Amino acid sequence: MKKLTVVAAMAIAAATFTACGNGTPKANLKNDVDTMSYAIGMAQTMGLKDYLVDRLGVDTAYMDDFIKGLNEGANAGDDKKQAAYYAGIQIGQQIGNQMVKGINREVFGGDSTQTISLKNFLAGFISGTTGAKGLMTMEQAQMTAQSKMSQIKAKNMEKLYGDNKVAGEKYLVEYKKGKDVKELAGGVLYKVIKEGSGEIPTDTSMVKVQYEGKTIDGNVFDSSYKNGKPIQLRANQVIPGWSEALTHMPVGSVWEVVIPQDKAYAEREQGQIKPFSTLIFKIELLGIEK
Repeated sequence: MKKLTVVAAMAIAAATFTACGNGTPKANLKNDVDTMSYAIGMAQTMGLKDYLVDRLGVDTAYMDDFIKGLNEGANAGDDKKQAAYYAGIQIGQQIGNQMVKGINREVFGGDSTQTISLKNFLAGFISGTTGAKGLMTMEQAQMTAQSKMSQIKAKNMEKLYGDNKVAGEKYLVEYKKGKDVKELAGGVLYKVIKEGSGEIPTDTSMVKVQYEGKTIDGNVFDSSYKNGKPIQLRANQVIPGWSEALTHMPVGSVWEVVIPQDKAYAEREQGQIKPFSTLIFKIELLGIEK
């Protein structure tokens, strides 16, 4: 007999909820089928309580209500109307307990005073689920969701981390006044520490580099020099400021590169790097991998 997983068991339960009985049925093991039935029922609960609490957000103080719903669902038989109703309840609870909270964290960060509109979320969700004519096509909805999330997140992050942006802009102005500082077309600044004479990578080149990265206050957040091992990467699969520098550096060069926040991680937080941070890198281009 193939053992059902907890997730599969929950999916079966979710698809068949309806109404009958509140308490725990009393076991009566009169024969082998009865005994097998009881044993299978108990075996399927391994990890279920943790699943209910951690994944579905069930408060164990209300287990009697869970048992009531469990009995109703299991006794529903093939009542498709009730199955659809309880499937809606389960997905609705996932929206309220997981989806909305996750979106709020993604868009608004730690600002608990802001939230998406549940009413409008559900209007769009229901339109998409039923196939009814909505205010957008599915393709438009996906594009709009992505662009609006980015815009709203950037605006919110700027409120929280706008000082980083201002500090970075001031740093760039002062750095640009320095001796032998050069500027690339995209606004990336650099100084040549060592001039190389080798080939210059294209944006699709696989290159070997050593590097050290720090913020404008001098905090080193990453370095390949610490373990002494160069890294390999493709020139167009890094932040834009790196790509711009690499595609202008001859092999053998060592540059100090100052990357404006919009050519780095912009409003995104990346480990020790806070949103809107201007970054400083020492980049040593060792070679191009053939």
